[in-house]
Parts: sequence; C-alpha cells; structure tokens
Amino acid sequence: MTNLTDLGVRELRDGIRAGTFSAREVADSFIVAVSKAKQLNAFLVETPDHAIAAAKEADAARAAGETLKPLAGVPIGMKDLFCTKGVQSAAASHILEGFKPEYESTVSQRLWDAGAGMLGKLNMDQFAMGSSNETSYFGNVISPWRRADGGNAPLAPGGSSGGSSASIAARLCPAATGTDTGGSIRQPAAFTGIAGIKPTYGRCSRWGIIAFASSLDQAGPMARDVRDCAIMLETMSGFDAKDSTSLQLDVPKWEAGLNASLAGKRIGIPKEYRVDGMPPEIEALWQQGIDWVKDAGAEVVEVSLPHTKYALPAYYIIAPAEASSNLARYDGVRYGLRDLPEGANLQEMYAATRAAGFGAEVKRRILIGTYVLSAGFYDAYYTQAQKVRTLIARDFDRAWETCDLLLTPTAPSAAFALGEKSADPIAMYLNDVFTVPSSLAGLPAMSVPGGLDKAGLPLGLQVIGKALDEQGVLDACLAIEERAGFRARPDAWW
Repeated sequence: MTNLTDLGVRELRDGIRAGTFSAREVADSFIVAVSKAKQLNAFLVETPDHAIAAAKEADAARAAGETLKPLAGVPIGMKDLFCTKGVQSAAASHILEGFKPEYESTVSQRLWDAGAGMLGKLNMDQFAMGSSNETSYFGNVISPWRRADGGNAPLAPGGSSGGSSASIAARLCPAATGTDTGGSIRQPAAFTGIAGIKPTYGRCSRWGIIAFASSLDQAGPMARDVRDCAIMLETMSGFDAKDSTSLQLDVPKWEAGLNASLAGKRIGIPKEYRVDGMPPEIEALWQQGIDWVKDAGAEVVEVSLPHTKYALPAYYIIAPAEASSNLARYDGVRYGLRDLPEGANLQEMYAATRAAGFGAEVKRRILIGTYVLSAGFYDAYYTQAQKVRTLIARDFDRAWETCDLLLTPTAPSAAFALGEKSADPIAMYLNDVFTVPSSLAGLPAMSVPGGLDKAGLPLGLQVIGKALDEQGVLDACLAIEERAGFRARPDAWW
C-alpha cells in the first residue's frame, strides 16, 4: 500500500469513501508522523484523540452505508491563531500560554462539521507578526528543506503560517489552515513548495481567530496542490452572522469548477513588480510562468500598478495601528498572563504583564501603531496610509479593465537561513513586497510552486484575481501547476 502520509486531501477523501483504506489507518499514520518530527517544532499541541474520534466516526458511517461528510476522516493541522474549544490557543505568545477557549472558531467548526479531524495546533509567528516563524515564544519552526549546495543551515519555513507550511511539506498533515494579513499564507507556501490561497476579504469568517489587523486578516487553506486548496476552501468559506465583515454570499463549487484551460483569459504582468535587486532566478521563473499561461491559452499583457511602491510602507502603518488597538485587550485583568509585582498598582501591573507577555516584534509593532494613532501624528501617518490604500485598490480596478488576472513572483527570494534577517526588521519586512498590495485591496491571491533555485529550494508564483474570483485564481494556478510538474519534496532528515 502507498504510504498514506504521501496522499493529499482528495486522495484521502476518495480512498476512505471507496474503502481502499480506513480513516483510522489514515489518522494513525499521520499521528505517528507527527510524533517522529518533533525536531521541526511545527506542532505546539498534539491532539491525536481528536483525529482518532473523527476517523472512528467516518469508519462507522461508511460501515452503516451512510453518506460520508465532505472531509470525513481527513486529518488536518490547525494554525494556533484559531480558537479551538478546550485546546490551548495561544497565538504562539507567552501572554496567552495555557488559554483554552470555551468556544470554537467558525472556520474550525466548519471543518469539524465536515468530518475533518485535528492533528494539533501549529506553531506560528507570535500573533501572526513575522515572515520567518522566528518570533514564536515557543521557538522557531525549522523548514524540512535543506540547501542542496552543501550549506546545511536551518532554513525559515516562512511566516506567519510557518508551522502550517512546514508540516504539509514534511508530510505531517495533508492540509492545514493559515491566515494571511500581508502574505502569511502565500510566502510560507512559496518557501516550502506547497500551495496556499488567500481568498477575498470576507470569504472566511474571522470570528474566533485571534486578531492582528482586522481589516486585513483573512483565513485560507494551505495544502499539497491546487485541488486540495479548493476542497478545503469550500468548507472554510461562507457567511457568518457573528462576523460583521463576512460576505453574505453562496459558496461556489470551486473543486467541481476547476479548469486548467485559460483560453480567452488575459493575464496581466505588472511592470512595477520588477524590483531592483531581484535575483535572476526569480526573474527567470516569472518568465517561465508567463510562457506556461500562454501555453494554457491566455493572452499576456503588461499592466501598471503605479502605487505599488507605496504598498509596503502603507501596510506597515495600517497593520501596526490595528494591532495596537486589538492587542490592548491583553492587560492581565480578564484572562491570559498576569504579572503582578509586589506592591504594584494597576498601571504597573499592565506594564509588567505586557512587558513579560509580548515578544520583541509584537512590542515593536504595538509601539509603531500607538505612535501613528497618537494625537498630532494620526493625520500625518494613519490617514495618509489609508489614502494610499485607496489608491492601490484603484490601481487594481484599472488593471482589470485590460486583464482578468495578474501573475507575479510570490516572494523576492527562496527560503533564507534562520537568523539571517532577524537583526534587520526592514529586510524582514521586504519579504512581503509582492504579497502586500493584494492584501491591502482585499483581493484573492494564491501561491503555487513553480520550480527550484540553484540550491534546490522551492520558488513560488503568485496569481492575483478580481474580488470574488477565486475560481479564476484557482484555474490559473492549476494551469501553472500542471505545466510546472513540481514533484520535489524535502528529504526526511528529521
């Protein structure tokens, strides 16, 4: 029998339905894989009982001749940003260590209702703030990939959804949830050779997801390939009355609608994404992607997004401002960590708790956010950044007059070594240069692996679509996926 951990969501779903193998066999295989890969530090909490319970339910339903649920018996990983009832949900932060919610996030509940099981909670950058998974209080995730050029330095799996990307690439789970604020699904997907999609803002409920920047945060799936992402996204999406930003729309049948033909489609190539210092390998992959979409029947046109150069600075004003507001709730009064020095008053308790509970990157962004929202600076920074955000959205609207989708690189480089950029926040922030613009505009965007660099590390291509056109994004990525034929996987050194 094929090693079950090598199978993706669709293969596991169909195999369980057909009786090729039992859901319990699937759960046991992945539970063993997770237990053997602790060196990667991808899982913060392991929940084998949850996965086994879902497997037993699936096997019992099949034995009784009942119709199986859409994801019956498929075990997945859950990013630690999602609240899961009775299971620690800490956002990889000391300030929430030990917090076990009395409720379930809407997205995770939809996955459990569809029959999926949870293998555990996945490591991440603290409060989703980071691009390398080095800001987690519980230690960084190590990418399962290694350079093939003799360099053996541990590599970043990307961030903030680094635990999700590493666990999928290492075959510890077939799929996982992620969240994307400025690229935190797409960049780690590119770094580890998997697929990941950020849907249109509002497609997936934010209720029960620990907030970073509320106008940007969006849940999405990460998986081995495009079809598996489509399957996961169908279950994760849908209107939620508990989330005021949730879109009251029917969920399309994205999997059934997949079509790798791009005949009649116009693919835009934004000239502003050709940034100074772009590695030749990224440029070459981008050109290869252009050739692939042409081969799939698309017409390629050059477009301009003139305000792209302002996207990153605008994002790093808006996101910290919203983080400053959202994280004000962690004060040691109601829940989470409380640091109460002897004789301290209330203000001193606040200060001691937040100083001990938040990591350096979280503190940095809170300080930036508080500064740009302060009297005298609000109009100079925050208001101006919101105006730039509007201009960026208008750039995309104008681009859609001449094209249907955009094709760009996902990240400006392959995975870098852990510690390589952690001392320079600006260099770290530049990892998001290609992903932030679509986040500011609330557009669907997806990363799909396109090939390897000269050191044998994955490189990703990004497709950006119009609002609500997840189908177009998935189709274009499927066309690229079929032509790229990406089958590389990391050696199991762990």
